[in-house]
Amino acid sequence: MLNIVLVEPEIPQNTGNIARTCAATRSRLHLVRPLGFDISERAVKRAGLDYWPMVDLKVYDSLDHFFSINPEPDLWLATTKAPQDYTQAQYREGCWLMFGKETAGLPEELRMRWYGRCVRIPMRPDARSLNLANSVAVLTYEALRQQGFPALSGAGEMAQKR
Repeated sequence: MLNIVLVEPEIPQNTGNIARTCAATRSRLHLVRPLGFDISERAVKRAGLDYWPMVDLKVYDSLDHFFSINPEPDLWLATTKAPQDYTQAQYREGCWLMFGKETAGLPEELRMRWYGRCVRIPMRPDARSLNLANSVAVLTYEALRQQGFPALSGAGEMAQKR
């Protein structure tokens, strides 16, 4: 199972889209507080997130709490400041993809600690970054592609009609 970690996400629509990606890919979603929104059952129902029951969700009070529960994750950090692009990494089964909050990214101390595990999505130099949900989707599908898309359907219904 792939693990998607969002550190202090701020925009509920991004996290909702990422949760849907996690549900569709059987990836586990980890949220590190503080969150910029409510994820109570009532709030999720009100937002119409009918796929939310398919999301394998873990929530942590802080990065310290996250690392105390997951002391040595096979971690990759997504940052526009990374020395290598995301296709240069080898994502093993059960690895962790970590993303920072929309307005500030990941903390510098974390990026320095995991320097060799920082990856970026190539883009034009004058573009600040991609949307968080898009970035998660790009890296999630690259990691799953490298793993052969485990437990995911490889053909749509059109293949059955031939």
